Amino acid sequence: MTTAPTIVLVGHGMVGQRFLEALAERGLTATHRVVVLCEEPRPAYDRVALTSYFSGRTAEELSLTDIGFIDAHGIELYLGDPAETVDREARTVTARSGRVFAYDTLVLATGSYPFVPPVPNKDAEGCFVYRTIEDLLAIEEYAKARATVGAVVGGGLLGLEAAGALKGLGLTSHIVEFAPRLMPVQVDEGGGAALLRTIEGMGLTVHTGVGTQEILTDAAGAVTGMKLSDGGELATDMVVFSAGVRPRDQLARDCGLSVGERGGITVDEQCRTVTDPHVFAIGECALAADGRVYGLVAPGYEQAETAAATIARDEAAFTGADLSTKLKLLGVDVASFGDAHGTTGDCLDVVYSDSRAGLYKKLVIGADGTLLGGILVGDAEAYGTLRALTGSVPPVSPESLVLPAGADAGARLGPSALPDEAIICSCHNVSKGAIRGAVTEHSCATVPEVKKCTKAGTGCGSCVKVLGQLVDAELEASGVEVDKGLCGCFSQTREELYEIVLALRVTSYQALLDRHGREGARGGDGCETCKPAVGSIIASLAPAIGASGYVLDGEQAALQDTNDHFLANLQKNGSYSVVPRIPGGEIAPEKLIVIGEIARDFGLYTKITGGQRIDMFGARVEQLPLIWARLVDAGFESGHAYGKALRTVKSCVGSTWCRYGVQDSVRMAIDLELRYRGLRSPHKLKSAVSGCQRECAEARSKDFGVIATAGGWNLYVGGNGGATPRHADLLAQDLSDAELVRLIDRFLMFYIRTADRLERTSAWLERIPGGLDHVRDVVVHDSLGICDELEQLMRAHVAHYRDEWAETINDPEKLARFVSFVNAPDTPDPVVAFVPERDQIKPDLPLLSIGMRPADDVLEGSAR
Repeated sequence: MTTAPTIVLVGHGMVGQRFLEALAERGLTATHRVVVLCEEPRPAYDRVALTSYFSGRTAEELSLTDIGFIDAHGIELYLGDPAETVDREARTVTARSGRVFAYDTLVLATGSYPFVPPVPNKDAEGCFVYRTIEDLLAIEEYAKARATVGAVVGGGLLGLEAAGALKGLGLTSHIVEFAPRLMPVQVDEGGGAALLRTIEGMGLTVHTGVGTQEILTDAAGAVTGMKLSDGGELATDMVVFSAGVRPRDQLARDCGLSVGERGGITVDEQCRTVTDPHVFAIGECALAADGRVYGLVAPGYEQAETAAATIARDEAAFTGADLSTKLKLLGVDVASFGDAHGTTGDCLDVVYSDSRAGLYKKLVIGADGTLLGGILVGDAEAYGTLRALTGSVPPVSPESLVLPAGADAGARLGPSALPDEAIICSCHNVSKGAIRGAVTEHSCATVPEVKKCTKAGTGCGSCVKVLGQLVDAELEASGVEVDKGLCGCFSQTREELYEIVLALRVTSYQALLDRHGREGARGGDGCETCKPAVGSIIASLAPAIGASGYVLDGEQAALQDTNDHFLANLQKNGSYSVVPRIPGGEIAPEKLIVIGEIARDFGLYTKITGGQRIDMFGARVEQLPLIWARLVDAGFESGHAYGKALRTVKSCVGSTWCRYGVQDSVRMAIDLELRYRGLRSPHKLKSAVSGCQRECAEARSKDFGVIATAGGWNLYVGGNGGATPRHADLLAQDLSDAELVRLIDRFLMFYIRTADRLERTSAWLERIPGGLDHVRDVVVHDSLGICDELEQLMRAHVAHYRDEWAETINDPEKLARFVSFVNAPDTPDPVVAFVPERDQIKPDLPLLSIGMRPADDVLEGSAR
């Protein structure tokens, strides 16, 4: 029996994982034994997004490794067991555990290590590096327990992110950068100045042009400050070193592999070491054939693919990579591409700068008009198009490429102007032609389908917007006409119908259908798609357009779905559940007793819900008004569990009771739930308020979530639990109570205004052009000038709120609908029956399956 050749991979970071995927794509995992030695206690994770851990993203969510992938391909993954020695003569690797692995091919993906300047006391208590999840955990623990001021050494990408993380932990934050400007590798003097103004405006203090000479400590050896090269001192409780990285090549040095003068394992164009043909090196530990060590993930991915192809005996070469990068630092867009610093002879700069807005855009243009590179700070919207055009003469003037929208810049340029060979996704080297081919040849009609087909957009994500534009353009060019209408009755989208109802104050579905419906639908009855959608729009805008906000009033009653029709949730046996509102999950003992008494008296099944409420199941339709009456008498109101409206605002106990709480989360949750109760929207809305960063209320899984900070409140939007979980994104931070409420008002009304039918905020945020950045521009910065209107609409909703249960029990005409059979109102539905279980009840499913019905004389002419 022939033993399968063995590939040993040392290191399981982002590049290592991409190498494994490349092996699998070429079928090598089926013909080889693959062993992975990983130093960290967890498999590969997204180190590019490391800082998002501090905004609530978990280690599991950062993971890039699907254990199903590892198992399916028979990969042997050893966590927390790094390679200690390599015997190239015997072709073996010895791990820390003592395990010895023989190899046919060895691939080193050991990455890099943080550079710590050799200053006195650099290892003192309170000094940290910023590289791994474990580093972040240590920083978080120390910051919360021991520090009020933090300093970051290094003003590059990770340095700025580290400073933002410290600020988010409630520390006064300083950045110390030896270069004369921030991010000196990516931006020039003008870009650095724009970045500096914006970051200082966020409350961070920046010290440029100075170095760290010594870490000052107390008698116990803990950090108390820093001595700077200009003679000054900076008081601080902790120091985070983020002064760059160095190739991690010690393992290679120890086994005699060639390394560069400044580090990095020397490799050829196939990523094979120049010393040993059985050993490869990829990623940040490798000194590539062009003499560079690449610290970006995209070149590392390309090296991983080159190594895998070479092992598979395919032709491949890595001769260099595009160093273009687009970043979002503390919410500020920063991008550079091509010859950003204008080192090419006879080149010229085209610059647009707006100090007030924190914008800086520079394009480097060759003597023949070729776009050589550029820098974008504050607005990197055009990055995808500009990067793809680098090396060619743009079809429009350079001025039009940097001037803001609305300026007299002549023709604008979009992705459709790019040549097919233009690289759209640099992480996976996907061209525009490949994306077009995914649409035309592989029938991909959406961005997710193109992502799956080409891998474009699955790396850093900076190309996703251009990707969407290309997909749309290709579909249109192919003659695919996508009807964006709401349904067969309306050619308009839900958003367009909302604007029509608001502008023309249309208070009737029939009037809207007759005036604005499709020709063949006018004068008809509509359909089950548009009726509830329009009913929701009218209910949302009721105070502003002069309509009744009560969903069972007149024509509105006929537009509602089953649940709204009876203001309760229909269950599988025809019974209903009743959920009273319990704002913030806070309830007095007397009200708990009332719920218990009602459940006992009506024989209802009770369960505590995930939204911190009590659900009562098993009510017959004729019992609903009787149950509501007792609840309303006790001070309860509808919890709107049945409607596309605000459901709950969960909370932890906050600073009132919890020793970790920094704000009164219960009070805020109650205020928010009472403000937004009854707000009709395209889909249900859920919220939560956590009193500290421990996030016990799970606010980031909600449509809008609030997390307390030492400086106020952070607002997150677009989260979702359910079948397709999505963590909410940070919209704004350190808000006062008034600022928080104002932004939530705007966010909710903008969502209601622009979302599609039955579209949750999570899906809406990913679909809406510009995504989170656009929503932030509109809601926070009022870029469309509509915030006053959004706030007025919310104020009108709050002022006109009425409890639907109370409205119903006080209206005899409305009460008449709450019967099982209209021609036999006193006859209960015999299919609604129950059997005992665990001291409560459950539906009698055998009876339900038999389908027992009332006598024919009762059924005749009846309506459910």
